[in-house]
Amino acid sequence: MSSDKASKTEPATEKKIKDSRKEGQVAKSPEVSAWVTTFAMTLLVPWTISLEQRHMMGVMARVEALIITPDLGQAVTLLGHGLLGGIIALGPMAVGLTALGVAANLLQVGFVPSPKVLQPKLKKLNPLPGLKNMVGPKSLWGGCKELIKLGLLGFLAYRAIANFLPALLDIGGMPLMATLTGVADAAIAFLRLAAGLGLFLAAADYVMVKKHLAKDLRMSVQEIRDENKLAEGDPMMKGAVRERQMRMSRNRMMADVATADVVLVNPTHVAVALRYNPTGGAPRVVAKGSGVIAAKIRERAEEHRVPMVRDIPLARAVFAGCEIGDEIPAELYTAVARVLAFLFSLKARGAAAGTHVVPQAALAR
Repeated sequence: MSSDKASKTEPATEKKIKDSRKEGQVAKSPEVSAWVTTFAMTLLVPWTISLEQRHMMGVMARVEALIITPDLGQAVTLLGHGLLGGIIALGPMAVGLTALGVAANLLQVGFVPSPKVLQPKLKKLNPLPGLKNMVGPKSLWGGCKELIKLGLLGFLAYRAIANFLPALLDIGGMPLMATLTGVADAAIAFLRLAAGLGLFLAAADYVMVKKHLAKDLRMSVQEIRDENKLAEGDPMMKGAVRERQMRMSRNRMMADVATADVVLVNPTHVAVALRYNPTGGAPRVVAKGSGVIAAKIRERAEEHRVPMVRDIPLARAVFAGCEIGDEIPAELYTAVARVLAFLFSLKARGAAAGTHVVPQAALAR
C-alpha cells in the first residue's frame, strides 16, 4: 500500500478530476456556508426584528379596540393577519440565508450533480476507513482548526461580556428596554466578529481541503499512460479496426473492377482500373494497386472479361497521379482516349477481353 502511494507522484488529469467530481469528491468546506449565513444573519435579524415590531404594534392597537368591543370574526381575522405578517417579516431573512448558503457552496464546487453519492453502499458501513481518518494530516488539521476556533471565539466572547458587564451590573439604573437593546447589540456585535473570524478560518480550511484532495487524487505514471491509452484507443484495437476498414475498402474496390472499361497494367507490378461514363466527365479510377493487389485486380478483370491494356508509361502515370475515385488528369486525356478508342473498336468486333497492347499505328494518330 505504501509503495502504491509512493508511486502516485503526478497531479491528477482533467479526466480524473471530472470523474472524482461525479463521485462527489470535491474541495468543499462546510465552514464557509455556515459562517457566511451567520454573518448575513447579523445583518438581517435587526432589520427583521424592526419590521416585526412595527407589525406587532399595529396588531396590538387593533387588539385594544377588539377588547372593548369583542367580536369572534374580527378576532379570527386579526389572528390570521398577525400570523401572515410574521411570515412576511421572516420570509426575506429565510430566503436570503438559504440563497447565501447555496451560493457559498456553488462558489466552492460549482454545479456538480452527484447521484452516485446518494446510492447506498455497504462499504460506507465499514468502520475501518473512519478509524484510519482519525490518524493523519487531515485529522491533525481538523483538531488544530477546532482548537484555534474555540480559543478565538472564547476570547471574543470574553471581550464582549467584559465590555457589557458594567451595564449589566447597573441594571437597576437602566430601563428594561434599554437593557434588552444593549444586550441584543452586544450579541450582534459578538456574532459579527465571530463570523469574520470564522470566514478567515473557513478560507484556510478550504485551502487545506483542496490541498488534501489534490494529494488524494494524485496518479502514477502508469495510470496516466493507461488513461491516455483508453482516451486515444488501444493501438492493437485501432490497428484491427484500420485493417478491417482497409479490407472492406479493398473488397469494394475489387467489386468495382467488374464494372471497369479497361485495366491498365505494367505488366505485373501495378494495375489501374478505369471506368468511363460519356455523361459523367473524364474517365475515373475505380481500382488501383501494386504487387499482390495488382495481381488480384488482374484476376478479377479476367474473371469478368474486362479488357486489360499493357502500357507501362501510362499505367505508371495514372497509378502515381490518381487516387481511387479521381478523374484522370488533363495531361493524360489523349493517351487514355486512344486506349479507349482502341478497345471500343475491339468490342465492335467482339474481341475485347484479354490482355492487349495498343498498336503503334493507334498511338501515332
